[in-house]
Amino acid sequence: MRRVAILISGGGSNMMTLLRAMEEGDFPARAVLVLANNPDAGGLEKAAALGIPTAVVDHRPFGKDRAAFDAAVDAELRAADVDLVCLAGFMRILTPEFTAGWEGRMLNIHPSLLPLYKGLHTHQRAIEAGDAVHGCSVHLVTAALDDGPVLGQARVAILPDDTPETLAARVLVQEHRLYPAVLKRFASGDQTAIILE
Repeated sequence: MRRVAILISGGGSNMMTLLRAMEEGDFPARAVLVLANNPDAGGLEKAAALGIPTAVVDHRPFGKDRAAFDAAVDAELRAADVDLVCLAGFMRILTPEFTAGWEGRMLNIHPSLLPLYKGLHTHQRAIEAGDAVHGCSVHLVTAALDDGPVLGQARVAILPDDTPETLAARVLVQEHRLYPAVLKRFASGDQTAIILE
């Protein structure tokens, strides 16, 4: 049974889908920690209500010292004896040293069909580019932003009257399908990519 930590910054909608999925009897992983960089992250209360241990490493006291912040996060993960890390709306760019320490054991979900639209404002950028299809990807985290090997994708048609908000809402539905499916397969040792339509 793989021991999973989920890192969040906000309300934790993807976190909740992962936590619910891991409660299923045949799931090869269990959540042992939800960690936020924001003490006010709504996901902390939701996780605690489910009996999941939580921790906060507030990034603000660290200022520009990203290495010290990452070291504090790493210490929490090691103390919880974590096997796998899932980033779920964790809005901090991690240092190469941190990502190297968790290489091959850290997943992220990103709201685009990588390698398209790394970074922010993905829905707006897809609409402005005139794309017919958008979606989300789960990938292994590397030192380069949104750049690791893709383990799964889900596609969403872009409609003529879509706004970034309406498109984001439909992509989020697919994120909630994709992330648990990829984690289940990955935690069982299978890195074959999943494609959801």
